[in-house]
Amino acid sequence: MSFAIIETGGKQYKVSASNILKVEKLNIKKGNKVEFKKVLLVNDDKTVEIGDPMISGAVVEGMMLENIKDRKVIVFKKRRRQNSRKRYGHRQPLSKVQITKILSKNGKVVAQIKDSEIKLSSGKQEEKKLSSKKVKNVKTKVVKKKEKK
Repeated sequence: MSFAIIETGGKQYKVSASNILKVEKLNIKKGNKVEFKKVLLVNDDKTVEIGDPMISGAVVEGMMLENIKDRKVIVFKKRRRQNSRKRYGHRQPLSKVQITKILSKNGKVVAQIKDSEIKLSSGKQEEKKLSSKKVKNVKTKVVKKKEKK
């Protein structure tokens, strides 16, 4: 299985084609292409390319799925015997990116996914499921009201 190690947002990620990553927020709109040019390592099934520190010419391409916020982190500060407390909450902005293609330094495609495998519409499917459940609940309530009369 081929993979690459990339750097973005001050962190390093091991990625392969079709992976979905949560990375530090990128100022790119949903559905646009993302290119990660800071590639540290590319592993094909047969060869391994290691950068010094980066591999020049190697690129990892992805598709922006959505910009989201991470779960809330609570920061609680207390000074003892002072009756002083402070509670803060923080939600880190993140971007969800699906890796579509890994290219080595000479432009050779190491790994790639089909266009049909990109999960852009995952949120819409969930909304449709929720709306269908609401409709079912409404129908059952209407039936119950008629039976009571």
